[in-house]
Amino acid sequence: MSDKTTHFGFQQVPVAEKAQRVRDVFDSVATDYDLMNDVMSLGIHRLWKRLAIDMANIQPGQHVLDLAGGTGDLVLLIAPKVGAQGKVVLSDINNAMIRTGRARLLDKGIAGNVEYIQADAEQLPFPDNSFDCITMAFGLRNVTHKQTALDSMYRVLKPGGSLLILEFSRVSTLLRPAYDCYSFSILPRLGQLIARDAASYRYLAESIRMHPDQKTLIGMLESAGFERCDYHNLTGGIVAIHRGYKF
Repeated sequence: MSDKTTHFGFQQVPVAEKAQRVRDVFDSVATDYDLMNDVMSLGIHRLWKRLAIDMANIQPGQHVLDLAGGTGDLVLLIAPKVGAQGKVVLSDINNAMIRTGRARLLDKGIAGNVEYIQADAEQLPFPDNSFDCITMAFGLRNVTHKQTALDSMYRVLKPGGSLLILEFSRVSTLLRPAYDCYSFSILPRLGQLIARDAASYRYLAESIRMHPDQKTLIGMLESAGFERCDYHNLTGGIVAIHRGYKF
């Protein structure tokens, strides 16, 4: 990979094209995104997200930024925790996902303490030291320059604040053959059947393999300035929760 190209799944593409390609993927799947999440994880993604938010220890009155917030699963959990005096910003690079998330949250009565901002995680449009907590679920692997994004997150986090990233990671050796079979043979077929889009779910499987493993991501968090970094594997390492703190 040269300075002018990056990976989009297993493909090498010009750096300038990746963000648009990712947008195209999520434009395609936005309306079926929640259903596909339930089907492809057998609903377990909801438990992963609840565990992640429990670990974030969000308090009433805090300001929380949910990056790659998509259809609002995390915001649905965060908004009641920060309460009327707090604020949650749902941010995503993809406008179709934000529209879907906003409609879904409004339908569930989540309104007064939530804002919606379309933004690139690499160039967050917020002042320094703005948020008590930043969360990001299943979004970091789609970012072109991950270290730049982590640096940006560190900048907008308040001293004493925490970053929590929930992301697909490296599975245990024992699970790998079955997981690879599911990822590359079954998942694209489910995508075609439910979302009428096999290619986007093939990209999903490929992007997971190209994402940094647990220990590499810890190193990236530390390079951005985060301290007391740790990770917790869930479901045999299919996903991992990474945490870091700004002091």
